[in-house]
Amino acid sequence: MREFLEDALSHRDDGYGRAQKHVQRELPKRFYKDVGVAPVEGGYVVTLDGRQTRTPTKVPVVVPHLELAQRMASEWHGQGEFVDPDLMPHVRLINSGIEGGAGARDALVAEVVKFCGSDLLLYRADSPRELVARQEEVWDDALVRVARHFSVAFEPTVGILHKEQSAETLERLEAAIAGVDHLTATALVSVTGIMGSGVLAIALYAGLVDPEEAWTAAHVDEDYQISNWGEDYEASERRKKRRVEFDAAVNVIGWLKAT
Repeated sequence: MREFLEDALSHRDDGYGRAQKHVQRELPKRFYKDVGVAPVEGGYVVTLDGRQTRTPTKVPVVVPHLELAQRMASEWHGQGEFVDPDLMPHVRLINSGIEGGAGARDALVAEVVKFCGSDLLLYRADSPRELVARQEEVWDDALVRVARHFSVAFEPTVGILHKEQSAETLERLEAAIAGVDHLTATALVSVTGIMGSGVLAIALYAGLVDPEEAWTAAHVDEDYQISNWGEDYEASERRKKRRVEFDAAVNVIGWLKAT
C-alpha cells in the first residue's frame, strides 16, 4: 500500500532536479563554497555564496520557519564534492512543495483523505493469531484515539475486500487538515505514502500519536515478518531510507505548525 501515492510523490523522490531522474548517478558537482541563512519578507532563505537557493524550475525558495531554513542549510553544507539529493530530504521535500505551489494544496489534502478510505489500519489479517492480536493492540489504539477526538467511526474489515468508510467520517477527517498550507500538505502526503496510512498522518498532525507510535503502527506487519523470518538486507536499507524521509516530513509538519 505504500506505493499507492508513488505517482503523486514521484517528483519528491527527485527533489533536487527532475532532470536527474534518469541519470541519478551522474550527480552535479558542488558549485558553491559558503552556505548561509538570511531573513527575507515572508520568512527565511538559504544562500549559497550569497545567492538565494531556487527549486529545479528556478522558483525562489522561501520558508516561514527559521529552524527549517537552518536544517536545509545544513544539508547543503554537508555535501561533498558532488551534490547528492538522497542526502537532502528537507530540501527535496520543500522544493517539491514550492514547485507544486499553493494551488496544489487542495489536491494534496484530498489524497490524504482518499487514502483514509482504504487505510492500512482498516484491513486486518485473519491469521496467524499473533499477528491478528498485534494489529488489534496497536491499530485499534490509534483508531480509538482518532475516533474519539474527531467523533468519527471506522469500519475495519478482514482480508482485502474493500469496505466503504462513511462519507461523514471522511468529511470530518478532511476538515481536520483543511486549513494546512501547501508545504504542510506536501509533508502530510509524504507521511501518508511512507506509512500507508492517512489516518496515522492525520493523527500525527493532530498530536494524537507521536512519531514513534506512528512508525511502529505502520510497520506492524513488517515487524511480524521480521520476527519470524529475520531481516532482509535490502528491505532493511529501504526502511532506513523511508525513515529518513519520514523524519524530514515530520519535522516540516511540526515546524510549520508552530509558525
